[in-house]
Amino acid sequence: MASADTLCKKLLGVKSAIVTGHDFYQDSNGLNHLRIHARPSKRHENDCPFCHRHCRFYDIQTHSPRIWRSLDWGGTLVEVQYRTHRIECPEHGVLVADVPWTYPGSGFTKDFDLTAGWLAVYLPRSTVSEYMRTDWETVGRCVHRTLDVIEPERARRLDNLVNIGIDETSYRKGQKYITVIVNHDTNTVVWAAQGHGKKVLEQFYRQLTPKQLSSIRVFTGDGARWITDCVNEFTPECERCIDPFHVVEWAMEALDEVRWEAWREAHAKAVQAEKANPRGRGRPKADDPEAQSIADAKAKAEQIKKTAFALGKAPEHLTENQKLKLAMIAENDKRLYRAYSLKEHLRLLLKHKDTAKAGAELKRWLWRSSHSRISAFKELYKKIKKHKNHILNTIRLGMSNARIEATNNKIKLIIRKAYGFRNIQNMLDMVYLVCSNLRVQLPNRKMKLVRSA
Repeated sequence: MASADTLCKKLLGVKSAIVTGHDFYQDSNGLNHLRIHARPSKRHENDCPFCHRHCRFYDIQTHSPRIWRSLDWGGTLVEVQYRTHRIECPEHGVLVADVPWTYPGSGFTKDFDLTAGWLAVYLPRSTVSEYMRTDWETVGRCVHRTLDVIEPERARRLDNLVNIGIDETSYRKGQKYITVIVNHDTNTVVWAAQGHGKKVLEQFYRQLTPKQLSSIRVFTGDGARWITDCVNEFTPECERCIDPFHVVEWAMEALDEVRWEAWREAHAKAVQAEKANPRGRGRPKADDPEAQSIADAKAKAEQIKKTAFALGKAPEHLTENQKLKLAMIAENDKRLYRAYSLKEHLRLLLKHKDTAKAGAELKRWLWRSSHSRISAFKELYKKIKKHKNHILNTIRLGMSNARIEATNNKIKLIIRKAYGFRNIQNMLDMVYLVCSNLRVQLPNRKMKLVRSA
């Protein structure tokens, strides 16, 4: 039969530790605690916690023993106690000697950190902190240590990049953004940083080696000028692509501007007609042509105002009511319908697989938009013409930012589960952990294959 000390050692799951005793006690809140007295084996008591080299004893840092939290056993809080000392490592200097049941700088056991990290991936942080009996900031530090353990060399994510994309997403109100770089081939986040703009993207490029820069062949993103400038400066041979979603979004913004102009004109006519023909109190008579004219003008303005969905959706997805609204626009407002036709023309040409046909259609669209007599689409014409080659690259290579948008949704979910982040590093750690192929290994489980990001 195994002794109680042997049982404690087995439950801790550390082979190079020696359990010298244990005791039970109750705290002031009536909670049960099990305190395990342990120490490293003689062979490993002076090891460096980073390089694990046997080093020279330096001094005893404190006369009071240190305590680490372990995973609860059946609701009983478990602690590990040991009086630490310092060693002198030729490489890392003077520091606290390695303790086999914990990671450097942690106040918890390895099993505790890994379990908290695993739970944080799937559960809200408030739930994790309550279950693990810690605060939110502590959960964040557990996640950071978990990430460092399962991926100590995060810079390896930047090796062999070929097709990458960039996007920024807000993490807090007040124009607070993070910039994310995604590897299209592995669908994983390879780099993330606080902020957005040229300076942030330059940080990504400047940490790449010449070999890593030369491997990049395709870079996708929106039409921001600073992205194009960075691509041209750091990877001039890379092909720049613009996400089709953003191109259609530009067209939708121009169409919406035309729609609001049409509504303002129709509303102004209705107001003018009402001022020119003021009516008395009571309902207008049915045979009153002036009253009917005012009612028709108001109805037209209201119909235009409610056509946003009909104009924005693809024709094959329209409901019967939306088809009627679109037919009304085609009959009563030629300018607005022409703007809708230009939007649809641009959307459909982006679906072409043949680059030559797409180029011919894009040339035709540019001519139509430049001769449309619609100021919003003339401005869009200038933007599309400037990015013509980037759009054709997108069609030829079949690239888009769809994966990055999916990653942004994961990031939004991470933020929502944590009820927001005060510490930006905690959020970036969660992004690296969740938006990758990493797997957190739970204690006493069958080892699973961990794919590198």
